[in-house]
Amino acid sequence: MESATRPAKVGAAGLAVAALGVVFGDIGTSPLYSLQTVFSIDDGAVQATADDVFGVISLMFWAITIVVSIKYVTILMRADNGGEGGVMALAALAQRLYAAKAGKAGLLLVIGIVGVSLFYGDSLITPAISVRSAVEGLQVALPALGHLVVPIAAVILTGLFAFQRFGTARVGRLFGPIMVLWFIVIAVAGVPMIVQHPNVLLGLSPTYAVTFIVAHPFVAFVAMGAVVLVITGAEALYADMGHFGRPPIRRAWFFLVFPSLVLNYLGQAALILQNPDARSNPFFLLFPDWARLPMVILATAATVIASQAVISGAFSLTRQAVQLGLLPPLTVRHTSEHEGGQVYLPAVNTLLFVGVMTVMLVFRSSAALATAYGVSVTGALVVDTLLLLLVAPRLWGWGWWKIGITALVFGGLELTFLSANLSKILHGGWVPLIVALAVIVVMTTWRRGRQLVILGRLKKEGSLPDFVKDVRARKIQRVPGVAIFLHPNRDSTPLALRANVERNNVMHKRVIVVTVVIENVPHIDPKEAFEYHDLGYSDDDIDHLKIRFGFSDTPNIPRALRRACTLDVLDLRPKQLETASYFVSRGAIRTTRAPGMVAWRKSLFAALAQNAANPAARFALPASRTVTMGSDIDI
Repeated sequence: MESATRPAKVGAAGLAVAALGVVFGDIGTSPLYSLQTVFSIDDGAVQATADDVFGVISLMFWAITIVVSIKYVTILMRADNGGEGGVMALAALAQRLYAAKAGKAGLLLVIGIVGVSLFYGDSLITPAISVRSAVEGLQVALPALGHLVVPIAAVILTGLFAFQRFGTARVGRLFGPIMVLWFIVIAVAGVPMIVQHPNVLLGLSPTYAVTFIVAHPFVAFVAMGAVVLVITGAEALYADMGHFGRPPIRRAWFFLVFPSLVLNYLGQAALILQNPDARSNPFFLLFPDWARLPMVILATAATVIASQAVISGAFSLTRQAVQLGLLPPLTVRHTSEHEGGQVYLPAVNTLLFVGVMTVMLVFRSSAALATAYGVSVTGALVVDTLLLLLVAPRLWGWGWWKIGITALVFGGLELTFLSANLSKILHGGWVPLIVALAVIVVMTTWRRGRQLVILGRLKKEGSLPDFVKDVRARKIQRVPGVAIFLHPNRDSTPLALRANVERNNVMHKRVIVVTVVIENVPHIDPKEAFEYHDLGYSDDDIDHLKIRFGFSDTPNIPRALRRACTLDVLDLRPKQLETASYFVSRGAIRTTRAPGMVAWRKSLFAALAQNAANPAARFALPASRTVTMGSDIDI
């Protein structure tokens, strides 16, 4: 997920507060609907009896403790990829660790794609369920306005997505303090009920979870599908590690977020024990009458923050997927001059908005949305655990006994969560699965299609060394100026360069073929970003330059070329770069009956390629000095 870049001189407390505004929005708003959903499944399968309430609270507490506190905060946050976290970074790290094993590296890429795809399903449901559950507080605070829940939620979500184009820099400064207030308020709200019913603290014992499962195995299994809602957003703690660092996130979790969540859940449980009818909405009924409307407002603000974090995460993840060649190039707009992580992707924003509004209108309540939520959440948890099990032996030297215990504890619990949620597929769980499947198809199709395009281009382009040798023999006329040709490799000839020579019998005095490579690390040290080749001749001014970017870097080629000159990799003067011409080869994709991919996937790839962003915009090339030349490619 993207957020403000970590300032160099911000104190520990300041970073912890900043992390609260971005990292914990999703998991922090789970009390709005989690316990309510547990007691509403299967028309009240879980009863408001002491045994059931204690059992559910025990399951929730230990789910948060094991999955969030131990797995993510204590263990997984140590598995960073150049300081970055998240499923994409973890998959890239695993690929690097197993780079020598081509088959396993390919499997790791597939696992990463599945994890990313499940995140998109989560991105559709999180804003819908969070905002709607907050606004549903009106049904408790002002029952006469209950019929306005959907229109109000729709207006809030529309405003949220419309605001994305302006960036989140200014609003982001408010996120942390608002979330601090949120966690303090929900903690304080739970304390009075705990004081009145201190026996609810017994629910923290794992024995009640075990007793509940043994006494009611089927009910407990079904309840697990809703209990998982307490750990929604757990991956955000890991994904935003690169922006805030491990210590601030850990401090914010253990000193404020975790205690606040536990106190609020215990308070809701005590309320249900005192008044079983409070199961309908235990969160808002936890507050006195005078405080319910203000809480609706605060809850709405908190859920907007949670939604913002997910939307920003979708932008960030999409950009990383584009950099790694898993999605077609998309238009990326930077919304801050100082913070490179704040980006806006119009296409992703539009698709998310349409998807969020659709699921909110189709599902009649937050409880109904919750049935669709768990599948994507639990699937993502399982993917992270699988990658952890693959990374740990090579990264930390874990033995088989550690791997076995980790698989049993984390994998066993999360697979149980996943199994319980698979039973909901016919009741809404199909939504994130369909979204994930669509993303998987798009990513694998784009990756395979690019491979076919490269093969097709190689046939037309011919060898670059042979081309250079032929140019020297023919003594082609050279005209003043610098020409920079973007090309994916240094083995074949850029089509634009070949066309210029063959049709016009002329070539610029200085020719540089530039290849951009996106590595499986977040950032590249500028001193290691360039690889220069003179293509066999040092006197013809025809050179090749490979520029390496990390998947979290912005691939700005003019800026990279200036840096290459500063580092004496290129012997060009700044003025020459200011007047240089850029040439981009871009041709239409024609589908054929040739083997390599089935017909419908070829058509899909052609459509994706046609709507992909112009490479000139993607690489920040100056429009007035960029020439696009094309040749149709058959696949």
